[in-house]
Amino acid sequence: MRGLAILLGYTLLGNAIHSLLSVPISGNVIGMVLLVVSLFAGWVKLAWIEETAQFFLKHMMIFFAPIIVGTMMFFGVIGDQWFAAAVTLVAATMIVLLVTAGVMAWQSGKAKERTYE
Repeated sequence: MRGLAILLGYTLLGNAIHSLLSVPISGNVIGMVLLVVSLFAGWVKLAWIEETAQFFLKHMMIFFAPIIVGTMMFFGVIGDQWFAAAVTLVAATMIVLLVTAGVMAWQSGKAKERTYE
C-alpha cells in the first residue's frame, strides 16, 4: 500500500506543479521525473515501490484499453489523415534512430579516450 501511495503522491505532485506553474510538460511526466530524482537521491527506496510498479507493468494492457477504444471510435478521421500520420511516424522514428546513433557514437568516442591504467 505504501508503494501505491508514493506513486500516486508523485503523480499528484507533478499534476499540481503543472497546474500551478502552467509548465508545458504533462504533470505525469513531471511526477515521474521527481520520482526518479527522489530514487537517485535516496529519498525513496526502490523496495518501497517495486512491488506496486511490477503490478502496474504486469497489467499495463488494461491501461491502454481506453486508448485502443478511442482509436477505433475515430477510425474514420484517422483514415482521412493516414498519409500525414504515416509520414509523421516515419520521420519521428528516423529522428529517434539518428539521435540515438549520434549519442552512442559520441559516448563510444569518449570511452575510447579514457585510459584505465
